[in-house]
Amino acid sequence: MPKLKTHKGAAKRFKKTGTGKIVRGHAFGRHILTSKPRKRKKKLHEQVVADKTNQHELRLMLPY
Repeated sequence: MPKLKTHKGAAKRFKKTGTGKIVRGHAFGRHILTSKPRKRKKKLHEQVVADKTNQHELRLMLPY
């Protein structure tokens, strides 16, 4: 069997946990932060597990 190629755009945005789930970052946490509360800014920089409906296609993009 030929090797599978990693989708490089997905590799920069997502990563796998130890159990194989895919985690993602939040949007809207890069600039114009002065108008956002500290609590919201802290939450925007956390990683969260990607939605269950997207897990299958993300696993195909990130085979390793």
